[in-house]
Amino acid sequence: MSGGTVTQSSPGPVRGPVTTPVSRMAALARAELTLLGRSKATIIAAVLVPLGLPFSLRPVVDDMNVEDSGLSVGLVLLPAAIGFSLLFGVYSALTGIYTARREELVLKRLRTGELRDAEVVAGSALPVFAMGLVQCVVLAVGCTAFLDVPAPEAPHLAVLGVLLGLVMCSALGAVTASVTRTVESAQVTTMPFVLVSMVASGVAVPLELLPDRVASGFELLPLSPVITLVRGGWSGDLSAYEALGALATALAWTVLAVFAVQRWFRWEPRR
Repeated sequence: MSGGTVTQSSPGPVRGPVTTPVSRMAALARAELTLLGRSKATIIAAVLVPLGLPFSLRPVVDDMNVEDSGLSVGLVLLPAAIGFSLLFGVYSALTGIYTARREELVLKRLRTGELRDAEVVAGSALPVFAMGLVQCVVLAVGCTAFLDVPAPEAPHLAVLGVLLGLVMCSALGAVTASVTRTVESAQVTTMPFVLVSMVASGVAVPLELLPDRVASGFELLPLSPVITLVRGGWSGDLSAYEALGALATALAWTVLAVFAVQRWFRWEPRR
């Protein structure tokens, strides 16, 4: 209007792009994957060791007379291969990664942004989780092709076992990182769980070859139900009661591990 004063309304506050938990964790996972690709030591420990160790056990398994227990060489080496992948490719790798990111103050800086605590922990684990899943699939295909392992009789049990093992070992890696001072000392702090699982959880020696009383006790260890579900998924020998018992044990350890992460995970460097 003539003679009037033209006023302009001030623009509203500038808003950034809306993010979601999925998008935030995906961005963190991409960054973590880049860092993971630069660490040759982690790649070797997480990929080559799990792929090579199971086949180095072949001469030992051949001398076990596993056929007397209703097993075959393939049904021993396939769960062992997946067990090694979970122990070295997921658990040990994540323990070192969480420790390194904490000591480099990366975790502390991430908490000051939009990411929630659970998103930081989960997003950092996603690349290793995905790598472990792919590795388990590759190992299953390789064992089927080269060790004459038949198709799984109960594939749903094998899939549940692998997924529970991945989640459990990821959480246990975060728990172990909480008591690990340096990346170098991660090789020591992860050793108890790795050795116990290899010896007593059916990874290197099937529980079917052990005395019943000893095997019953070892079945309660964290990785034992995972190996039981994987082997039972291929053989089809697990009864409904045995399968439910293994699932309950694996779920209980997974819940305990997640609770321990929420309660004791460290964000500040250990001095």
